[in-house]
Amino acid sequence: MSEARTPAQIEADIARRRQELAVTLDEIAVRVHPKTIVGDAKVRAVSAVDRTAGRAYVAVNRALNDVRGAFVSEKGEPRLERIVPAAVAAVAVVGLLVTVSSRRGGAGGRSGGRGRGRGRRS
Repeated sequence: MSEARTPAQIEADIARRRQELAVTLDEIAVRVHPKTIVGDAKVRAVSAVDRTAGRAYVAVNRALNDVRGAFVSEKGEPRLERIVPAAVAAVAVVGLLVTVSSRRGGAGGRSGGRGRGRGRRS
């Protein structure tokens, strides 16, 4: 059946278990220490930001490659049949914005109030 243990074996077993328990308690103390918790939270936050930035970089890079592919051939030559209409459209949009801006008085009120209400009578 079971072997009878000597008092010295029992004491050695108790001492070993105490040591193991002390190590376990030390590990728990380190894990629940506020600095450890804050450090772990920082690591998780930095990791999340890095992942998000990496995904954003990949998405932007893919979009730029798609746009470049639309305006440049596989050989690296510009596709004028696509560039010219896009340039014309861009110039038209800028012209429209300038026209609308000038009609609204977007130049900062150019009248300046000259000749009005200053007591000059002709």
